[in-house]
Amino acid sequence: MAGWEKQICAITLFVEDVAVSKAFYQSVFDLAPFDDGETNAGFRFKDMFFFLTLSSNAPEMIAPLTAGAAGNGPRHVFAIIVDDVDAVAAELKDKGVSLVNGPDDRSWGMRTLNFADPDGYVWEIAQQIDR
Repeated sequence: MAGWEKQICAITLFVEDVAVSKAFYQSVFDLAPFDDGETNAGFRFKDMFFFLTLSSNAPEMIAPLTAGAAGNGPRHVFAIIVDDVDAVAAELKDKGVSLVNGPDDRSWGMRTLNFADPDGYVWEIAQQIDR
């Protein structure tokens, strides 16, 4: 077996409006893009690169596959672990972010909340709790 690291280092989201999505991520996560163009934007979350790419550019990356259409419903959740979900919930609400759900204590031992970006990508903020 090849000796490759089993760690996600980059995520690319196909978006309908890069400017709208970029503004959302700048506001929600207080990040400045390191790569900033009309059809793409790049951010860095600690040890991971995070890219927004215009959906119409998806074929350059994933052909012969095609990108799914926005609004077809989520098929993923990106999770960020924090010390205090309720504090993050208050911060998100102050930024005008609508929560999909939560904060709620879940049966799997986490307190979570979920929100979606302008293209419907779902983010979870989670905190370990005692069962």
